[in-house]
Amino acid sequence: MKRVLVTGADGFTGRYLCPLLAARGFEVHGLDAHQPATPSGGVARLHLADLTDARSVAQAVAAANPQYVVHLGGISFIVGDAEPMYEVNLLGTRRLLEALCSLTEKPNAVLLASSANIYGNATGGVLTETTSPAPANDYAVSKLAMEHVARLYSNRLPLIICRPFNYTGVGQMESFLLPKIVAHIRRRAPSIELGNLDVARDFSDVRDVSGIYAQLLEEPRAYGETLNVCAGRAYTLREVLQMTEEISGWSMQIRVNADLVRLNEVKMLLGSRARLDALVATTVPRIALRETLRWMIETPVTA
Repeated sequence: MKRVLVTGADGFTGRYLCPLLAARGFEVHGLDAHQPATPSGGVARLHLADLTDARSVAQAVAAANPQYVVHLGGISFIVGDAEPMYEVNLLGTRRLLEALCSLTEKPNAVLLASSANIYGNATGGVLTETTSPAPANDYAVSKLAMEHVARLYSNRLPLIICRPFNYTGVGQMESFLLPKIVAHIRRRAPSIELGNLDVARDFSDVRDVSGIYAQLLEEPRAYGETLNVCAGRAYTLREVLQMTEEISGWSMQIRVNADLVRLNEVKMLLGSRARLDALVATTVPRIALRETLRWMIETPVTA
């Protein structure tokens, strides 16, 4: 079987990607810092390693000896000190790449999950992979720095850098916008506090994103590329709220909280799928946002 190492296997995306890879004939090795209470489906073997510890990362990589790698592990939220984010997202990625370079047989492909956050808030309209980065927070800076560090290894490893835009699905934390709305709908909350209702954003389904990652791993034309992973369609928050009301039959009072409204916020941000579609357009379907929201609203919550 083809061996693939997925870092962050127990994370939101990993719990969808790992079973998908297993179904596609991969022997899935997960890498996480802690033993999960409920193992991710599809993982044949879990390796415990902390991205802040070069020795444990090297040991896990050697034990997995992967032919393919998907690097999802990282920190997306911080409270206070930003140093752990840089330690994991930037230096942790470098430790992983160093360990991969030490293998006798190098992987066929290494997919690194960056973020569309690297584009920042300075540019509106359709964003292509050649749009100048303008990171506006520590998370975005850490991901852009990770991309630059990764390119130092491009002559030794076949890298694919993916910049996912917003994506969501069942199991995503309520600290994200759409799960927050869905959670309020599910508990029949009378009201919700949100920011600017007229901004438009590009939303994808986590199942689509996972399918794209799986397809790119075995697409040689993707090796060495930097790719937006997006739906290529923007929805305003008002449109999202209308869809959730139509699906659920529940209407909430919307309270605009000034603290949630950013100054000079870009009215519309969406990604160009042109480069991605040239690689996966015929093999990966796109799930409509309405169907993603229906799935999130109607799926029973498990403990």
